[in-house]
Amino acid sequence: MAQRNPPGGQSEARPRVPPRQEVIDRFPVLTYGERPEVDLATWRLEVGGLVEAPLDLSWEEFQGLPKAAVVSDFHCVTLWSRLDDRWEGTLVRDLLALARPRPEARHVLLHSYGGYTTNLELATLLEPEVILATAHDRRELAPEHGWPLRLVVPSRYAWKSAKWVHRLELVAEEVPGFWEQRGFHANADPWQEQRFWDGLPMDLGLTLALCSDKL
Repeated sequence: MAQRNPPGGQSEARPRVPPRQEVIDRFPVLTYGERPEVDLATWRLEVGGLVEAPLDLSWEEFQGLPKAAVVSDFHCVTLWSRLDDRWEGTLVRDLLALARPRPEARHVLLHSYGGYTTNLELATLLEPEVILATAHDRRELAPEHGWPLRLVVPSRYAWKSAKWVHRLELVAEEVPGFWEQRGFHANADPWQEQRFWDGLPMDLGLTLALCSDKL
């Protein structure tokens, strides 16, 4: 049975839907640049940087990791939310337990096929509902939604849920990713409306986001 945990230890007193978000049924596709072509024969998932046991997994090896299913909500910075999405794959905390992060590791830079990057605190990736997903709502991921593997981080806006993931790089200091370098907030908590850098106009930020498809 799929587990459903409040994102990031969310308090029951906090509203389920973050401020200014509209709940929708469809699943829009937003991406910056070309969708990468991924070949499972050469696909790899790497975990490196500040870890005791670096990982370099083939698709078959990744499929052999412990499996889980979670049900969570999905919040896009462009003001829409979906509720009760089911994701199947491997919990990030289970993957990182194999790599054994070193004590000085505090942040993670996520790398995707196609060149996209995004950054998260290590503590956020270790939340119990964060998953590297291979399936969505009981179907294999569609290519436009990140096939064969995407990250899902329910407690953060969706640009943190990188598609086509192939490397997790653990680092001591924060390293801004693609959108973080272009005005998006480093932490991206939807309940605090952490969309953009302080001072970046909301309209400009949303225009940038709507022109992307890395979500």
